[in-house]
Amino acid sequence: MTINERQDEIIEEFEDFDDWMDRYQLLIDMGNSLEPLDEKYKTESNLIEGCQSRVWLQADYQAEQGVIHFQGESDALIVKGIVSLLIRVLNDQRPDDILHADLYFIDRIGLREHLSPTRSNGLVAMVKQMKAYALAFLSH
Repeated sequence: MTINERQDEIIEEFEDFDDWMDRYQLLIDMGNSLEPLDEKYKTESNLIEGCQSRVWLQADYQAEQGVIHFQGESDALIVKGIVSLLIRVLNDQRPDDILHADLYFIDRIGLREHLSPTRSNGLVAMVKQMKAYALAFLSH
């Protein structure tokens, strides 16, 4: 599934809910379904700078398929939901595709406008970090 197909799927899921309390609940549920991150990856180097809560992001290059496998976790429920959304969209994609992805789903589901400024900064920092990993793995 392409990055845009995954984004469209997420947009459809969020369109089922008009009320933002229900959308937050969907986000929390998505976060709760995120695979727990192995303790060995909860390191300083995997912490995302610029997030109010603690967010860890682990990226591994799968050379056979030429894709990046992401894992992540946060100690805050809504942020964990955001991490799960970003992983769902960008996981197991080629570095070049990640670098050039237009993550339009963030605005289309109204996420950016319903986040506090600090959470919004954290979201930007997470996307930036995932693209930085893609850039680092591009030369493989």
